[in-house]
Amino acid sequence: MRFAAIADVHGNCAALEAVLADIAALGIRDIVNLGDCFGGPLEAGRTADLMLLLDMEAARTVRGNHDRYLLEMPAAALGASDAHAHRQLAPRHFDWLRKLPSSMVYRDDVFLCHATPADDNLYWLEKVSPEGHVCLRRQEEIEAMAEGIEQPLILCGHSHIARVVQLSDGRLIVNPGSVGCQAYDDDQPVFHKVETGHAMACYAVLEKTGRGWVPQFRHVAYDHMAMSRLAAENGRPDWASALATGRVG
Repeated sequence: MRFAAIADVHGNCAALEAVLADIAALGIRDIVNLGDCFGGPLEAGRTADLMLLLDMEAARTVRGNHDRYLLEMPAAALGASDAHAHRQLAPRHFDWLRKLPSSMVYRDDVFLCHATPADDNLYWLEKVSPEGHVCLRRQEEIEAMAEGIEQPLILCGHSHIARVVQLSDGRLIVNPGSVGCQAYDDDQPVFHKVETGHAMACYAVLEKTGRGWVPQFRHVAYDHMAMSRLAAENGRPDWASALATGRVG
């Protein structure tokens, strides 16, 4: 059993196209998508059209927190990134978002969610200190949030940080990283930055072997500077920096 996991595309259609081409080159047909599909100052409409096609052909998708904001919040109340995406989306895209579950079990063996099973806006594998440092969460805290999940492989996104954590009972939690946004800042729970330090799209290949599940993280080059320029044209220098360098300017 072998499949690909993508997450946090955030309207970056160029990055998604490059990742899908890489997945196809590996001969992989099955894809799961961990949400936050469209929110960003880029190409939400083009991304949505591709996502809908991908969903029909291969992918299984769960809803992310920004996907939920697009559905639940009035357009005037959305943040800048989601407001930009909202203006580009068509009714068929919103219909697709409404059908997405917050979590699912894939092929009996894999549990999928965007952030944590109970909260789509909480880092599972990372914790933010009062000083704004993002670090690995304590093992017992990670395991407490996995209580009740029986599947040996658990996939989550949200933090944009590619990471694997092994639980004491052997289960793996894997974050495949972000396809479309390699750096950002946030003011919840306190101001902090997440920076990968590179501009490549990231995803993961998961393979079930005789010794259990093995993740392989893959980084894919694409025309990130075109997306950086688009973000700048759309009045988002923070995104322009993140897309160009993997750092928040």
